[in-house]
This record gives sequence, C-alpha cells and structure tokens, in this order.
Amino acid sequence: MFKVAILGATGYTALELLKLLRRHPFVEVVAVTSRENTNPIAVVHPSLTGQYDVNCENLKPTDLAERGVDTVFSCLPHTATAAVAPELLELGMKVIDFGADYRLNSAEVFNKWYNVTHPDPDRVPNTPYGLPELFRDQIKGARLVANPGCYPTSAILPLAPLLKNDYISPDDVIIDSKSGVSGAGRKPSLKNLYPECNEAISAYGVGTHRHTPEIEEILMNASGREAKVVFTPHLTPMDRGILTTTYSKPLKSATQEELLAYLREFYENEPFVQVVDALPSTKDVIYTNRCHITVRVVGPRVVTVSVIDNLIKGAAGAAVQNFNLIHDLDETTALI
Repeated sequence: MFKVAILGATGYTALELLKLLRRHPFVEVVAVTSRENTNPIAVVHPSLTGQYDVNCENLKPTDLAERGVDTVFSCLPHTATAAVAPELLELGMKVIDFGADYRLNSAEVFNKWYNVTHPDPDRVPNTPYGLPELFRDQIKGARLVANPGCYPTSAILPLAPLLKNDYISPDDVIIDSKSGVSGAGRKPSLKNLYPECNEAISAYGVGTHRHTPEIEEILMNASGREAKVVFTPHLTPMDRGILTTTYSKPLKSATQEELLAYLREFYENEPFVQVVDALPSTKDVIYTNRCHITVRVVGPRVVTVSVIDNLIKGAAGAAVQNFNLIHDLDETTALI
C-alpha cells in the first residue's frame, strides 16, 4: 500500500484524482492540502461524502514525510510545485506535477512564456514528460514526472506518430481545440459564469497560449525537426471534454486508409488510445482515460480529429497512469 498526498486538493482535477484513487487497490490517501481551506474533503467536494475521512490542511514537506507519504500529486498553480519539489524529493518522496513547471526542456523558455523565474531550473531538462504512450521508458521508476497539459495531450497523440514516420511536415501545423469550461479551473471568474459562457463559444489565447511551446517541443521530439504550430483554443459551453482538429501538410502520398492502418499499428498495444473510423465525439470518452483518434485526407492537408476527457486523460487519469508506471504496477490499475 502506497501512502499518497494531494497538494491543492480543492480543484476539479484533484476531485477526479480522488475519485480514481478511491478505487486504486494499492493507494491510501493520507493527506490533502489547501493553503486556505480546513474543511473535510467531503465538504469541499460533496460527491466524496462517505468515501474519505480526511481534512484539508496546510502542510509542509516535513509533515508529509512524518506521515510516511511515498508519492505526492501536486495540483498547485504554476511555479508552486517547483518551489517545494526539491525538498519533497530530498525527503524521499516521488512527485507527479499537474502543472507546467517541468514540462518544458528549458527554464529560459518557461520564464519567457510564464513571465516568471523558474524556482528549480536544473531539473527542468531532466524531468520525464508524462505521456506514457510516447515516453513510457523514461517514466518507469522516475521520482519526478511532469504531467502533460490537456490540450497538448489531445494534439500530440494524433500528430506524433505521423511525424515519426514522415507522413506530415512539422513546419506548418494548425491545431484547433475546443474544451469544456472545467478546463478553466474552479476559481470563479467572469468568463466562466453561466450567463457568460452558456450558449456561446469563444476563442482565447490566440497565438499566446502557454501550451504552444509544450506542443512544439514534443512534436519536435517526434519528428527530429523544429516544429511550428498555430494553436487556437476555444471555450465551449459543456462541462468537460476536448475535441482537437489538426491540419498538416503531407510529406509523402498516403491514402486515408493507409494512415488509419498506420495509426492502428502504432497504438495497437496502447490500452487507452483507440483509432476509430468515424468522427469521434467528446461523449465517446468522457469519464474515461481514453483518447479516440481518426484521420482524413482532405485536398492538400492531412486532418486529424481526437477527443479526450480534459479532467481524466488530460489530467488525473494521466497522473494515475504515471503513478502506476513509477511503481511498476499494471498501467491500467484504477483506470477505464
């Protein structure tokens, strides 16, 4: 039994994580933290009533060590994990970071896009990117893992295989993503109020979204060449789910059937990625750790469509998948 703690336990991703860990046979949640909230976790998240007997606390790394915590899931804001990760690691704990602190290969790039100075720059280039379908070997046994962003997961999974086999060019990739409102987090804001976002769809972060360098770095890793993407996210009036459509230029001739067959072969042993014939819908994957992908050849472009649950495959489910790999457990434990 592994004792775990969740830092920043009041948000949506922490709630999904707690739901998944409740059915994990090898996990005991011994601490949930909040800097301001001291309520029982079932008061913070009423859907957990009767499932957990633990209160939110403002705990230090030494407090977690005293409770025998083996692994910390950090749902803290950007840079907050990197401020405490060195001490957590020094005390012998493993860390899975939901934020962006360790996703990029360069602290300088992080500083530029997040407009802050990284608190732990030396670990940035050496932390595994927590997308098991592409980086499983690096994740196994790691002590610090960077959970991917939800938008990058939905874009990278369909594009990386096509780049690896030189089907498409990395130089001109257009990524159009639509996410449910839960992707904006639980903290109240004007744009997330029901009268503002209901019956409306809106673009945001055009050309400036912080997931752009994350996507470009992983696509460059897949292709071996510099990747250039135009990424536009949209807020969609639904609770959860992401649908991502990408548009790429082909490097060699291939039919739709050939591309589908290649993607199926690439992901044939992956339990959470399914390549489908029909155009997928977010309803096909919500409340699961699955990604559905399809591809079309449309004139001079290769078009992919993918769907995930932003809170599970895009966050909590990926974290549990990474936890299982870190501890040499069956990767599918507690996941569907």
